[in-house]
Amino acid sequence: MKTFLIAGFAALMGTSALADDIGVSMAKFDDNFLTVLRNGMIEKAKGMEGVNLQVEDAQNDVAKQLDQINNFIASGVKAIIVNPVDTSATQAMSDAAAKANIPLVYVNRQPINVDTLPDNQAFVASNEQESGTLETKEVCKLLKDAGKTEASAYVIMGELSNQAAVQRTQDIMDVIGGPDCGVKINILDKQTSNWNRDEAQNLMTNWLSTGTKFDAVIANNDESAIGAIQAMKAAGTDMKAVVVGGIDATQDALAAMQAGDLDVTVFQDAAGQGAGALDAALKLAKGEKVDHKVYIPFQLVTPANVADFLKKN
Repeated sequence: MKTFLIAGFAALMGTSALADDIGVSMAKFDDNFLTVLRNGMIEKAKGMEGVNLQVEDAQNDVAKQLDQINNFIASGVKAIIVNPVDTSATQAMSDAAAKANIPLVYVNRQPINVDTLPDNQAFVASNEQESGTLETKEVCKLLKDAGKTEASAYVIMGELSNQAAVQRTQDIMDVIGGPDCGVKINILDKQTSNWNRDEAQNLMTNWLSTGTKFDAVIANNDESAIGAIQAMKAAGTDMKAVVVGGIDATQDALAAMQAGDLDVTVFQDAAGQGAGALDAALKLAKGEKVDHKVYIPFQLVTPANVADFLKKN
């Protein structure tokens, strides 16, 4: 089990918790976006006297994550922050924390029980209805600017157990099926890459092998968009003839945009979400009221404003 001990947190088991000990369970450490989010929490904690974090890696395992939460509860932490492995499996986590009367804050990934959270639980993220909507509207604009009235696209989805992937994909369908797109976009296929660059590269390679003509690739996240770009470039695809969209505005994505390969991404403030989750957890631990849903806005990123985001994620 990978564990980060921050600001002198005592060993999890066998000692009593200090004034502001916070347990953090991340879905996985080896994810670029979640790394920035995790670091956002860590950096905020470093600047706060008496705030101690124990950050653990659930390694994309639901059972392991629930065990971590139960261990946090047993150790008497003052609050828990969870980046869920599976957003449909969060009720048990909420129930365990509520039974122990320990505040819990979900971060980045919307729990299935978000609308029924107890008073001392909250969700900090960005509104996913904005993410895929901003991305797809810009894809429509770019296709229209290229003189297209009808176009074909592939959609690369994130993990299907993740609410963000479901919502971002629905955003895509809503935009292309609505009045705002201005271009008739036919979806050739949509499959999951599980947020993963290598899986997206393999998926795109398979699509390219069919020889089917396409005009756009709309991905649920930047890692998937980059994987698709790598496959297209390896196959000799003219990147100027294809519109590629992603979400998150990671550093690798911004570099791909500066290179002329990625056309649109959407800035999701990872560090801001991490810091916001810690702030919410500390307030709840002190008995203060926090909104059940705390949203940090998404922002559209294009080659025209990419310089404004180079140092953010």
